[in-house]
Amino acid sequence: MVVLDEVADSILDAVKGSDCSGFELRMFAMQQLDALETYNWSGIYRLEGDTLVLDAYVGAETDHTHIPVGRGVCGTAVAEDANQVIDDVRELSNYLACSMQTRSEIVVLIRRDGEVLGQIDIDGHTVGAFDSSDEALLTSLGEILAERWE
Repeated sequence: MVVLDEVADSILDAVKGSDCSGFELRMFAMQQLDALETYNWSGIYRLEGDTLVLDAYVGAETDHTHIPVGRGVCGTAVAEDANQVIDDVRELSNYLACSMQTRSEIVVLIRRDGEVLGQIDIDGHTVGAFDSSDEALLTSLGEILAERWE
């Protein structure tokens, strides 16, 4: 766990230290997350009204560029106003598959002044790939991104 903590700290430090903002910063952050072994697809969706719109991402292209609030793991996070940590996506009836290889997913909301701006969405190819340490990392990353959202 110490190694993961050190990697998480280095990712947060790199994003904090970046001169970028807006989309550039979000893309840089997703590129940093791509270095983590269990992070097989890393992306950000912006909340626009009642739809999540794909923003910066690293990984395979997805057909899910617009997701209604309440649909799939991403839409459920917004509808329930709560982060989602899914050990095995095959157990969900409303799962929207970006990749047939995806087995687990974590979605962490990005907020500023209580308002949801969007979310960080990570897919993993192994069951149970994410835990509370991933949620803590992504929550901290989301706070940095919210400060320079534009």
